Amino acid sequence: MTTTAEVDKNQNETNASIIRRFTRRVQNANTLKKARGLRFYSRPASTLRKKKRALKRLERKRYYTRLRKLGKIK
Repeated sequence: MTTTAEVDKNQNETNASIIRRFTRRVQNANTLKKARGLRFYSRPASTLRKKKRALKRLERKRYYTRLRKLGKIK
């Protein structure tokens, strides 16, 4: 992911105004937003993994309902 934000110095322009213009360009290009979004990216779970998790969850639920019926837990 490469996005360039280039700013050329105009005549009689201060360094502070150049920096301000550059930051505005970067914000308008959504460069930082994209980078921060990709920072903690985790790929979606595969269908097989989803199915295994669902089966485990059902098995756990069945186990705890059995214990509840037997009066071992509340």
